[in-house]
Amino acid sequence: MTAAVIFDCDGVLVDSEPAAFALLAEDLARHGLPMDHDEMEAHFLGGTIPGAAAKARALGADLPADWVHDFYERLYDRLALGTPLMPHVLTVVEALDAAGIPYAVGSNGSERKMQVTLGQHPKLMARLKGRLFSGQTLGAPKPAPDLYLHAARELGVEPRRCTVIEDSPTGARAARAAGMVCFGYAPNGRAEALAAEGALPFSDMRELPRLLGL
Repeated sequence: MTAAVIFDCDGVLVDSEPAAFALLAEDLARHGLPMDHDEMEAHFLGGTIPGAAAKARALGADLPADWVHDFYERLYDRLALGTPLMPHVLTVVEALDAAGIPYAVGSNGSERKMQVTLGQHPKLMARLKGRLFSGQTLGAPKPAPDLYLHAARELGVEPRRCTVIEDSPTGARAARAAGMVCFGYAPNGRAEALAAEGALPFSDMRELPRLLGL
């Protein structure tokens, strides 16, 4: 049985990625870089907005100097309109609570973004008080292992005894670098890309308690 679980946030706990990708697609097209959804996932899934800006500019997007700040503000507004939980997430955290297994969140998103999205779900947010960690705040976003190592220290659990739940190859790479087992949540067909980074794919959150040995 795992000793602690560290969840990614976007695409694992909350279904925020459709809104973020839709807004990003609008902006990139407006600034000379039209992309379809698959192309955007390949380039930007699991990254940060500053990282997306740098990559988009390298690919030819003419983004204004203040684009990152402006995009964040519009994204927060859009997410605040309604960001659902991923299906059966509460079932997983209830099983962890029942087993006495501590858990935390390690996200490449900003702290404010987590407050906007997770804050819409008081039952979950109450369980995560003091356990929301941002790679941007640390200055070391995934695929660096620092975020997951930091979360493990905060939980008081050795990295090798922690399990990470991820939905992006970038995050799976970070978990592998941290020496942690990673389960790759792939409800929409990303299993091969996750497995290539060492993650063990699954497609339904209801499978997770059994996979964790609960």
